[in-house]
Amino acid sequence: MSRAKHAVPSKAKRRKVLKQAKGYTGARSRRYRTAHEQVLGARDDAFAHRRAKKGDFRRLWITRINAAARENGTTYSQLVAGLKSAEVDIDRKMLAELAVNEPAAFSALVEVASQATQ
Repeated sequence: MSRAKHAVPSKAKRRKVLKQAKGYTGARSRRYRTAHEQVLGARDDAFAHRRAKKGDFRRLWITRINAAARENGTTYSQLVAGLKSAEVDIDRKMLAELAVNEPAAFSALVEVASQATQ
């Protein structure tokens, strides 16, 4: 019979996976094979959702900008086109921040955009 080797690293690897699976329900946190499958799936989801979060925030910013733009008598697309033609380089995150926290500054940007399109 062959002698078992690498017991310490193997046990450490299994312990690490079970530690990552802590909090999962039932066998998913107790059995190595099931826990390993669950952890691999969770890593895939975490990777994908970190990417998806960026799109989610962009959609949120655009919604906020559009709402504030409509309060100022224009639309999101007209505002962005006007800012582009006025060569105002401001990203959507900052525009959304201005729309929420600094309505006067946002109104000034809307005015600049409307002057550039006329």
